[in-house]
Amino acid sequence: MKHILLAEDDFDFGSILKQYLELHEYKVSWAKDGGEALELFKNSSFDICVYDVMMPKIDGFTLAEKIIEINPDTPFIFLTAKKMKEDKIKGLKLGADDYIVKPFEADILVLKLNNIIKRSKNIAPTVKDVIAIGNYEFDTINHTLNIEDQTQRLTDKEMVLIQYLYKNKNMMIKRENVLKEVWGNDDFFSGRSMDVFISRLRKYFKKDQNISIESVRGVGLTFSIAE
Repeated sequence: MKHILLAEDDFDFGSILKQYLELHEYKVSWAKDGGEALELFKNSSFDICVYDVMMPKIDGFTLAEKIIEINPDTPFIFLTAKKMKEDKIKGLKLGADDYIVKPFEADILVLKLNNIIKRSKNIAPTVKDVIAIGNYEFDTINHTLNIEDQTQRLTDKEMVLIQYLYKNKNMMIKRENVLKEVWGNDDFFSGRSMDVFISRLRKYFKKDQNISIESVRGVGLTFSIAE
């Protein structure tokens, strides 16, 4: 059974959602506030986390930041009654796999959870343990990107994205191809998430001027490595 951490302070909604998820053969650990959710995460392992944004003690965004520090590879989504664009962007920047506005269809949530867990469990390993990318060393065993005396730890999604870009280096890659290969679909939310991750990788590779990620609006991008 897949184990879900559900952080939801609305008792009626949380109770119904927990029962529904259990009917679909999920094991659910339900926390009534952000502080309780953080303690549950520290003492167990989860396949995915579902956070309400507005919670007492620790809000959903802060909870996500704290859990990322413990284990950056656990996927998570936000549930919220807030429709503000700024909140969606904040969730994306934290690395959320989805941002679902209440009210929503419970069966849609289950489908999204299944798809996210499936993608997170099917990350293809690379043939080499350490790959030279310009002046960087891309360590696929330790999940790090190293240059000189600096080490950047990478999440699973960052790992897969770098692998895909490197495999298709110095050529135009269609945007929809990146989304389907790395995110599993090319919907609006995945597209915004990809933009956040590409910006993050640009910062990671900025110490080598021979490496660039160039985007052509509406077409795709090129991961360029000058010889």
